[in-house]
Amino acid sequence: MIDWSQIDSVFLDMDGTLLDLHFDNHFWLSHVPLRYAEIHGLSHEAGRDALMPRYQRVAGTMDWYCVDYWSRELQLDIARLKEEVAHFIAVHPHVTDFLQALRDLNKRVVLVTNAHHKSLALKMQRTRLGIYFDAIISAHDIGIPKEHPDFWGRLQAMEKFQPQTTLLVDDSLPVLRSAKDYGIAHLLAVYRPDTSLPDKEVEEFAAIRDFRDILP
Repeated sequence: MIDWSQIDSVFLDMDGTLLDLHFDNHFWLSHVPLRYAEIHGLSHEAGRDALMPRYQRVAGTMDWYCVDYWSRELQLDIARLKEEVAHFIAVHPHVTDFLQALRDLNKRVVLVTNAHHKSLALKMQRTRLGIYFDAIISAHDIGIPKEHPDFWGRLQAMEKFQPQTTLLVDDSLPVLRSAKDYGIAHLLAVYRPDTSLPDKEVEEFAAIRDFRDILP
């Protein structure tokens, strides 16, 4: 699936790609509504119903990914709530083997995530994956999410990659499409970002089931 002789830089998404998206889905669809409902005297279901439209209004924007935005918006300490369910944070199978293999091949390995710095810090602390990366870049450093058409140009000003020799692995189809439009030549989706759910539709992209599929 990948000719590693043609790859110099590897860009890896975090949530749903390296890490099981079950944590994030549980957090936003169950735990936050539960805590919100407790404060407002609602049932868990009513709390979820109240939050869904608010999530949808900012989906795909920097606010959606911002811990501080949601703390202000919902009057909840989102960072603390994440710590309450941090035991759900899990690394996908064979990720560490894959990352070590990339290091052994002297590829440049960069974590490129939309995650807010507070979420990123928690997950790196829990998983200890930070040691494998040459750089860790959050969209919050750049000011626009990875879905945005200008993201990759701004990233290139920071990272100096060559699109034709770069591989991006990401579970988000809008992100993969924005990268494709920019000219990143090697793109892979992920079939099961959340291991508790069935395979997702990856549409026009090749995809992996786990990182054994492309282990150098």
